[in-house]
Amino acid sequence: MKTKTIKQSVIFKATPHEIYEALMDSRKHSQFTGSEAEISQKVGGEFTAWDGYIMGTNLELIPDEKIVQSWRAEEECWPEDHYSTVTITLKRESGGTRLAFNQEGVPEECYEDIEKGWHDFYWKQLKKYLEKK
Repeated sequence: MKTKTIKQSVIFKATPHEIYEALMDSRKHSQFTGSEAEISQKVGGEFTAWDGYIMGTNLELIPDEKIVQSWRAEEECWPEDHYSTVTITLKRESGGTRLAFNQEGVPEECYEDIEKGWHDFYWKQLKKYLEKK
C-alpha cells in the first residue's frame, strides 16, 4: 500500500495549554467537534473521536507541547489493521500558538479526504471554539 504524509501548520489565538486541553480532554474535544470523544490522557491509553470514526493510541504526551498518536479512520479506503502516526507540536509565538501537524502513513487513496478533513473538521472548529473562550 502506498502512503503519503500530511503536513500542516496553523496559528491559534490561544495558549499552548488551551489547545492541548481542547485536543486531549474528552469533554472539551466533544464540545469543539460537536461529536462524541473518549480520550485517555495517558501514554498507552486509547482514544476515539467523531463518534468512533477516529481511533488510536497515545504514544507520547508532553503536556502543552507535544502529542504523538497512532491514528486511524473508519474509512473504506483505510485498511482495518493500518495505523498512521500523528505528531502535533505546540509552540508559543507572538499573538498565539503555532500548531505544527504531521501525519505519516496516510493511505494514498484516503489522502485528499483526510487532509481536507483536518482543516474543515479540526482547525476551523478549534479556532471557533477557542475564540469564544
